[in-house]
Amino acid sequence: MPVVMRCEVCSGSTTAGTLRDGSTLSHCTACSHVQRDIDACPAHHRSLAYGGDPGLDRVRLALTTRVLERVGGRPGNVFEIGFGAGQLLRYFLDRGVEVAGCDPDQLGSIVDPEVVRRGDLQHSTVEEVVTDGRAVDLVYGVHVIEHVGDPVASLRACHDLLRPGGRLVLLTPAADSRSLQAFSQAWWLLEDPTHVRFFTARSMRHALAAAGFRDVRISRLYADNLTMEGASLVRTLRPLDRPRGVLAGTIGRWLSTAAIPAALLVRALVPRWRPTMLVTARRPA
Repeated sequence: MPVVMRCEVCSGSTTAGTLRDGSTLSHCTACSHVQRDIDACPAHHRSLAYGGDPGLDRVRLALTTRVLERVGGRPGNVFEIGFGAGQLLRYFLDRGVEVAGCDPDQLGSIVDPEVVRRGDLQHSTVEEVVTDGRAVDLVYGVHVIEHVGDPVASLRACHDLLRPGGRLVLLTPAADSRSLQAFSQAWWLLEDPTHVRFFTARSMRHALAAAGFRDVRISRLYADNLTMEGASLVRTLRPLDRPRGVLAGTIGRWLSTAAIPAALLVRALVPRWRPTMLVTARRPA
């Protein structure tokens, strides 16, 4: 029987959206938010949350820093939700910015030693952060909000970390992307078993307003998750269980990378195809 949940964003009723293999995602009838129960939608998920490639991750890091440069302003201090190995915090640190962040250390990452030495890091969820009166200019999370236990509580915690007028920046997969409709259960972003929700622009606005944010702006990133199309195509053509993920295999990684030029063309022609939302919002002054 399909798993149907109450919406975690607006408490509205949900319906079971059936994918091509018969698995289901829960769709809110009020705000269009999408929630995932891993038993109802296994989607040949991998065993680990992380299934990337170091070379591809370096490209992604470079692209993400450009996004933060463009929309993050000129912060004097920043706080990262889910800092991982600390690469983005190191980027800010090298530019004279005070850095802090939280991470429950799910991936067991080795954190940049300079970030450890000079940053204020806490191994916790954002709701558990001890602020000590901290108020920062910029809070950001790169592909994090789709993993947390309670997204509304996490957004409220982000709001409380910011100074009045401070800015929140989030990157997260978009449930209203046409690529999800096209690839269905083979959508690469379903490969991660800890992706338990997918916001739409509508549900994200609702959640941010409930957390106290204003001046919400949502766009769709052209150059993020660049291997999505190729990896999703591999999963479509060969729907197999891959405990380490598509990108862990040489053929899967090669095909996913080779498909990037075609993916960029589709994204240029059909902006709603793009799989990642860029979200900015402000704490009211």
